[in-house]
Amino acid sequence: MDIISRNLTPEQILNDPLLNKGTAFTQEERDLFGLNGFLPFHVATMEEQVARRYQNFQKKTEELSKYTFLAALQNRNEVLFYRLVYEHISEMVPLIYTPTVGDVSLHFSILYRKQRGIYFSYPNRNKISETISRLPNREVDVIVVTDGERILGLGDVGIGGMAIPQGKLALYTLFGGIHPARTLPVMLDVGTNNPELLNDPLYLGWRHNRVTGDEYDGFVDQFVKEIKKRYPKVLLQWEDFAKPHAAPLLHRYQDQICSFNDDIQGTAAVTLGAILSACKAAGEKLRDQKIAILGGGSAGLGIANLIVQAMKMEGLTEQQARRNFYVVDINGLLHTGQDKLEGAQRDFAQEAQSLSSWKVKNPKHISLVEVMENAHPSVLIGVSTQTGAFTEEIVKTMAKFTARPIIFPLSNPTSKSEARPEDLIKWTNGKAIVATGSPFAPVTYAGKQYLITQCNNVSIFPGLGLGVVACHSPKVVEKMFIRAAHVLSQHSPMVKNPQAMLFPPLEKLRDVSRAIAIAVVQTAQEEGLVPKTSLAEIEKLIDQKMWFPNYPVYGRK
Repeated sequence: MDIISRNLTPEQILNDPLLNKGTAFTQEERDLFGLNGFLPFHVATMEEQVARRYQNFQKKTEELSKYTFLAALQNRNEVLFYRLVYEHISEMVPLIYTPTVGDVSLHFSILYRKQRGIYFSYPNRNKISETISRLPNREVDVIVVTDGERILGLGDVGIGGMAIPQGKLALYTLFGGIHPARTLPVMLDVGTNNPELLNDPLYLGWRHNRVTGDEYDGFVDQFVKEIKKRYPKVLLQWEDFAKPHAAPLLHRYQDQICSFNDDIQGTAAVTLGAILSACKAAGEKLRDQKIAILGGGSAGLGIANLIVQAMKMEGLTEQQARRNFYVVDINGLLHTGQDKLEGAQRDFAQEAQSLSSWKVKNPKHISLVEVMENAHPSVLIGVSTQTGAFTEEIVKTMAKFTARPIIFPLSNPTSKSEARPEDLIKWTNGKAIVATGSPFAPVTYAGKQYLITQCNNVSIFPGLGLGVVACHSPKVVEKMFIRAAHVLSQHSPMVKNPQAMLFPPLEKLRDVSRAIAIAVVQTAQEEGLVPKTSLAEIEKLIDQKMWFPNYPVYGRK
């Protein structure tokens, strides 16, 4: 039985989304808390409430109106919100996350209705400690934080970026079973360089150019220190930070606070899981793949680095594994003959001498199609946010040299995808194994239907986060992501049925997250991060941690 304070009034109970049951309060609870007269007479079951809300939901015709309907329900009755989404998960997850969340972030100030999460604004930097001390959450398991500078493929949306932590944490609850009261979305409002927002009189954020350098670093550092002081066991997920900050923040804080960057490590893990699944379906090994990546930023290099580590587990040396990668950025293929290589790009630059026999127009700027013609990659990954970058020429050239081309246009939202699945299927005569960053409808080609897998981080991060917080691991290590990717590939429907998807449907993702969480705890134990226990004890630990949206029975204290 959940206990509610005797001091709470009916209005306070009904206005708290985590306490409110709406018409589902029993007669005993209505008597106990003085709710008689505040609600209609009928005591509804949750099933009746879900049916009623879904009927209302179906009357909404536009995606944004459906989003606002669901957001309003979440702000009124959080348990019912999660139960409704859970019962209609394939239909509603694209609305509370990609692709709809992209539109929400662009119109955030207009759509804003009610406080959810915490906004740390640079002008109030001296009040961070005070704000954190006033947070009602006694304990927090997961924080997702952004500064809104690189939201999906949309760029700088200022405080509109808050839609991303809100959406991601809803997925943590849906699929990882993290109780919503133990999650906290955070926006670091350090200004915006978006002129439309700066000149918008209705913009709700700090109307100032972004702070940079020592000012930015000091602000983030203060946030991390105060959060760790209040919630020492929290898992902090860095989300949608721009290239100059993403990797440096990860490296600076990953040993100070239990944290990871989902755009770098989560994207890498889910992509690795998709490639492992595709290799199993094609009867091939990961170590034998040649991989072309369009996009040499933190996401692309994060993907490359994790796959290298997985290839090493199959017997390759670091150098042998890196030679399997062809990373193409704005300046063409990364190679040692270029002058503008940045940081980690040097690790994945091909030796210029090894390219001397290639037939190219300009050795200083080797295009993606020239990579296809000369290197014959078997895997093509897009994290460039360049709409339509995978052209017919590029894809058909790839298909000439590869029996089952593995093609992943991963950029979000849908409008930024490097290719449309129907084109990839057509251009490869149905041979391509396709996964996308945003959801796409099935493709019919030559009388066959091809189901398109959404290669979205939601297949990894809820389970990984669940495992980390369940065992209180002090840090997130690379092996956890590799282990999670392997678990995901073990659940691939395509391995048994060539016409099926690479990943299991959303309806089964909660079970996959549980399996990933178990593997993550095992990895934490193997790495000496937490004490060793039996498999049965790990399973019990995970099952006890996973919350499901059912109403509790209330009593007074």
